[in-house]
Amino acid sequence: MSANYNAVGGNHSSPYGSGDPYYNESSGFITPHPVKKRTSNWIKIGVPVIILVIIGAVVGGVLGSKAAKNSSNGSTGSSSSGEAAASSAASVKLEVGRFATATNSAYMMPVYPSTLMPVCQTNTAAFTSPTFTSSTNNANAWPEDPFQPSKPDVLTTRTDRPRLIAPAYKWQALPNLIKGDPYLKGWNDTIFGNATAYYSAAPVRYNKDGDSGILDNAREIKMRIKAFAYTYRLTNDTKWNAVGKGDAPFGDNDATRWNPGHFLDTAELTAAFGIAYDWLHDKWTDDQKAQIRSSIITYGLQPGVNQYTTLAGWWKDNITGNWNCVCNSGLTLGSLAILGEDDSGIAEQLLGLTVSNARDNCAQAVSDDGTWAETANYWYFGTTGHAEMSSALLTATGSHYGLLDVNPNFSKTGNFHMYVAGATSLFNYGDHGPNKFSTTANSMMLYGDKYNQPQYVLYQREQSDAAEPWSMFWYNPTVSGAFWDGAALDQFFDNGLDQWASMRSSWTDSNALYVAVKAGKNQGHQTHNDLDAGDFVLDALGTRWAGELGSGDYLAPGYFSNDTQASQRWTYYRKMTEGQNTIMVNQANQDVLAAPTVKHDTRGTKQGSSTVLDIPSDSTAWWTADLTSAYFDATTVKRGVRLLNARKQVLIQDEITASQAIQWRMHTNATISIDGTTATLSLDGQTMKVSMLSPPSGASFSQSQAVRLQSDPSAVDQPNPNVSVLIISLPAGSYTLQTLFNPQWSGMADSDFVTPPTVALDQWSLDSHN
Repeated sequence: MSANYNAVGGNHSSPYGSGDPYYNESSGFITPHPVKKRTSNWIKIGVPVIILVIIGAVVGGVLGSKAAKNSSNGSTGSSSSGEAAASSAASVKLEVGRFATATNSAYMMPVYPSTLMPVCQTNTAAFTSPTFTSSTNNANAWPEDPFQPSKPDVLTTRTDRPRLIAPAYKWQALPNLIKGDPYLKGWNDTIFGNATAYYSAAPVRYNKDGDSGILDNAREIKMRIKAFAYTYRLTNDTKWNAVGKGDAPFGDNDATRWNPGHFLDTAELTAAFGIAYDWLHDKWTDDQKAQIRSSIITYGLQPGVNQYTTLAGWWKDNITGNWNCVCNSGLTLGSLAILGEDDSGIAEQLLGLTVSNARDNCAQAVSDDGTWAETANYWYFGTTGHAEMSSALLTATGSHYGLLDVNPNFSKTGNFHMYVAGATSLFNYGDHGPNKFSTTANSMMLYGDKYNQPQYVLYQREQSDAAEPWSMFWYNPTVSGAFWDGAALDQFFDNGLDQWASMRSSWTDSNALYVAVKAGKNQGHQTHNDLDAGDFVLDALGTRWAGELGSGDYLAPGYFSNDTQASQRWTYYRKMTEGQNTIMVNQANQDVLAAPTVKHDTRGTKQGSSTVLDIPSDSTAWWTADLTSAYFDATTVKRGVRLLNARKQVLIQDEITASQAIQWRMHTNATISIDGTTATLSLDGQTMKVSMLSPPSGASFSQSQAVRLQSDPSAVDQPNPNVSVLIISLPAGSYTLQTLFNPQWSGMADSDFVTPPTVALDQWSLDSHN
């Protein structure tokens, strides 16, 4: 059976997928995803395994051939009462167990039981404010690292192995911690299950996918190596470091074997082999070590020097995003792994380059509000690289050299990740990237610990991608409480690059209402964005009603050419304005030079310790954006989004004055039934009613398939099966469009819904719609 990090349940059709078999794991809600099979509970990364990795002396001929803590909302228990508190928290944790009992089979989101059930009522301490409790009890907490250099030096490593991410003292402490922590125990069981599945799986076979290279191969190899090495170190069973014969061909038999032309591939393989070399260092023979070092140097580090000394390494110059993080991280892990045993001096050379470069670029990818510079999905790739590099430097040399604190706002990026996740999935605007495989959100574990943000750890430990080796060492087992206790339901992110809002009715109800909307600039995202100012997603009743199409075909001509107005990228439906949930004027794309402005407010409603939230009747939030600068044939385009009726309804209001025809567009998987100015959407056995309030004369809803207009320039698009577009078409003129979304909540009669007054967007306030 194929191995994967799938979640609870058997076969299911996930709504994630772009329709491109290469870029389907993290792509958008709209297009159906290939069916996966379950390996074991609480696991998800990657797609069914189709290729091979072996962590023996040879991998298809490859291995053998050759922050300082900041102030935060979290707290830490005092030393005087810490041991008692830590012991109590550990007991409660064991009693309650892992709180999320499953993942939604369609959306892979945690399912939280009610805190009103008896075990929770008798263990209310499990659901209090997030905190870390100080402890020196090795049954409840990691012991202190004995390696504490007074003057850390990137070229001076600890003397014991492993040195990367998981030092020996942590391996020694881990079995006791697993016994006392249900999360560690569950993840450990899953990792063993995955390792067993990988052991029996078909080999990873070299598959170069055009310009996108062998990135899937590289990340799957890394995923398997981590699982095999982890399992070996906890069992000493030599089957885990002696798999396969190493006689399968893998790539070209020259220095380009790891595909340095697409250097992400090279970096991920360098990291993978560095982990293998380091974590299994005591089991390799001298000849095997020499062979692996030779591969790391020949196929990884030497091409890395070439990247730094020629124009080939474009990613090193002012690139604040995933490329810089992943490339520098891979080179750093590979260099640290062989440092001191490398006679060539190349490891020292690269460490003199990667650390400062990542500090100046990778660490700057987070804006002053915590948002990642590219997209919500590219956050995964960038933060995984950043966290791996920071952690490896800390464990190997005793310092992160500023990677964790040179950007004072990096500590906020966990907050971004939490709020960009809705009740069903991410607000997944823009490109979603390739398959994730070894890439997870477990950087949240490291960031929560290093930035003293326990809510990050508590949030991530419930997620379906938590069960993999990094979480076993980045997780701080002294954490306690509920991530949602005291968490605001709304958050606004105002940096001009993205400008977006997140509003919800609950953190723990799978059926919660969630709406997210963005403005922001149409440039500056490393050509991973769409022309999508005003774009929104909407969740309610356990499904997503307005969704994103996701990545286009990364191999399409000109897809990554540039982000100028004339870019070929903007000729593809999924990247064009017409492929977004926003306003289109004159059937044209938005202006790439757009610079919207936003306003917003909220009642500040926070969730308490209970998963059952009683929303106050006056609880609301609103967000407005002046999008005029994004349009060529309009003198006014404004959009507002507002929660109504104790967060049970959503109003989207648009004020438009345009000299050309206007379209209001929303993409949905729902079946649409139209009756003039009312549309009834049906999806997953649920119903959403959408209506125009005080509609303009002659206005009505219509629908179409998600395909380009006949007037668009010719281009080959990916299909968008089972996707419809709900449309309002209007001639040139001045309009106020009020579109009301009424999820048909169980037990709620028509008379329970409210009809809001018409209030100009500039006059919106918390009380304007009472």
